[in-house]
Amino acid sequence: MEPDETRSAVLATIASIAPEADVQRIRPDRPLRQQIDLDSIDWLNVVAGLCERLCVEIPEADYGRLATVDSIVAYLTAGRAERRRAPSRAPAKTLAELPTAHHVVEGTPVTVRPLRAADMTLEADFVRHLSMDNRYKRFMVTVRELPESKLRYLTDVDQVRHVALAATVERDGREALVGVARYVVDASGTGCEFAIAVDDAWQGTGLAGILMNALIDIARTRGLATMEGSVLATNTRMLKFTRQLGFAPQHDPEDRDTVRVVRSL
Repeated sequence: MEPDETRSAVLATIASIAPEADVQRIRPDRPLRQQIDLDSIDWLNVVAGLCERLCVEIPEADYGRLATVDSIVAYLTAGRAERRRAPSRAPAKTLAELPTAHHVVEGTPVTVRPLRAADMTLEADFVRHLSMDNRYKRFMVTVRELPESKLRYLTDVDQVRHVALAATVERDGREALVGVARYVVDASGTGCEFAIAVDDAWQGTGLAGILMNALIDIARTRGLATMEGSVLATNTRMLKFTRQLGFAPQHDPEDRDTVRVVRSL
């Protein structure tokens, strides 16, 4: 594949993960994550998307070489043959390593289980049911529907580097998602970044705490040392919630819109 074709594939992959971004306005020589809003989960999805689209292997040790569009294109076009691979999927047995738990939350039975690739429709319904404010706090976008590619990346996770838990209830005789918590392991392999969303009707019920405590237990059991997340500075409820879970806020004077929250495991 020529550099121009590789560049087109890179931009198409970014657009599939961040559909709200105008990829034609991305400066190819500037750090990508400074130009568009990609959290750690989105960034992992970009890398995974490139691996799948171009049938290459990108080891975690090389993630630091992918800061800009130009550097991504240069990396992918140099030594492409050595990184070529056949597409593969994570072994299904990783799902069995995660627990399934049953709770009663304000009188309603709730199951907390690993999120699965087959949950894409449930995830779509869950996102669609969120209020605009809740959706923006989680995804930093106001669109009601997430594209299929984004939903696939959110649900078809390996449960090793990208762990996701689903809280489900029975609604009208069918399973429904009411909360999702996840973390992505960072490039060092010692820490992770979390994200959580809970249905508006379940805010303040304690469900978020159940999900986060389960997620923290998994990260700790797997030997991770730290967990962190990014919270909108205006989301005082979430900032209070993370403090209660033992996270400490770290303010960046150059970014007053968000607050990093960090805790040791």
